[in-house]
Amino acid sequence: MREVKFKMERENLVKAGDKVEILEKKSFHYYYIIEPAVAMSGCIGPGERIKSKFGIVKEIEKTDRGYYVIVEFDE
Repeated sequence: MREVKFKMERENLVKAGDKVEILEKKSFHYYYIIEPAVAMSGCIGPGERIKSKFGIVKEIEKTDRGYYVIVEFDE
């Protein structure tokens, strides 16, 4: 299992246990968006690309900077 952290600006857009679809975008590095524009990952290098299109939300972390969605991928 692989875990990736995504930044979410508003609460209650997803919850633990939800199956989510991700969209891959490429600039200099890769980044991923939980569809439909729920949360976005940080930059991920070419050697660390996410191979799965779907993941399961493990947990939501609330911080003073916003919400972070931890997603597990079967990789």
